[in-house]
Amino acid sequence: MSYETIFQNLVFGLFVGSIYGVAAVGLALVFGVLKVLNVAHGELLMIGGYVTFWLFRLLDIDPFLSLLITGPVLFLFGVVLDRALFRHVVRLAGETKIKNSLLVSFGLTLILQNAVIQLFTADERGVQAGTSGALNIAGVILPYTRLVILVVALVAILALHLFLQYTYTGKAIRATAEDWEAAALAGINIQRIYLLTFGLGAALAGVAGTLVTVIYGVAPGIGLAWTLRALVVIVLAGTGSILGAFPVGLLLGAVEALSGTFIGPAYRELVGLVIFLLTLLLRPKGLFGR
Repeated sequence: MSYETIFQNLVFGLFVGSIYGVAAVGLALVFGVLKVLNVAHGELLMIGGYVTFWLFRLLDIDPFLSLLITGPVLFLFGVVLDRALFRHVVRLAGETKIKNSLLVSFGLTLILQNAVIQLFTADERGVQAGTSGALNIAGVILPYTRLVILVVALVAILALHLFLQYTYTGKAIRATAEDWEAAALAGINIQRIYLLTFGLGAALAGVAGTLVTVIYGVAPGIGLAWTLRALVVIVLAGTGSILGAFPVGLLLGAVEALSGTFIGPAYRELVGLVIFLLTLLLRPKGLFGR
């Protein structure tokens, strides 16, 4: 096996890993602040993919440009979900909150899947990005479309980092994640922070959904697989690490790509799950957990 083949697979793994990272950061943000586990996160990603598809199909908007619409649309959808469902869950305490969030979001998963099937059928849909061609660096092919995906993912995570670090609302989100009671005593509107956080998590799912649709297409049943991927990344990063999920997503994508190269494509996902189990056993706090 040539070095070009190894590096080619590694680079493609990083491209996919960047999508893992964006999806996982959205889920980690919601879990870290609201302390609820939204297993319908993959369905939000799926809906983001459908928004991108219909913008492309009906208005001929390039998938990458459609991010300017998809992100806000999913943010608003997340706000609606928080007001309608999750604000009632966050009032609960401890394990009851986690259990109820699992039940509520699982029910939401079924509703969204079936609604999309009824509206758009179960057929897989795809889009065509306007970026064609590729770079050839020392025999390693770098398609422009996937390079743009990596850039979009990096920009999204950088924007979130700057928002959380340097804006009042971002600092309020971080304070709420650390200790919501102390944040409330300091004058922070906790319910408003929960609302904005869930909206941001949904918006990141929408961004990931656009990127997924560009590479793989979109169908009603893709949500579960991406939710599981995001959960694996969060556990590997550590449940207290929000932005740490992105580099771990890149790492998981690279590991899966290399395992597919050396062991076989059939074992790509298995290797990721083995690493997931070993992390739970040997370092439950994750790579960046505190």
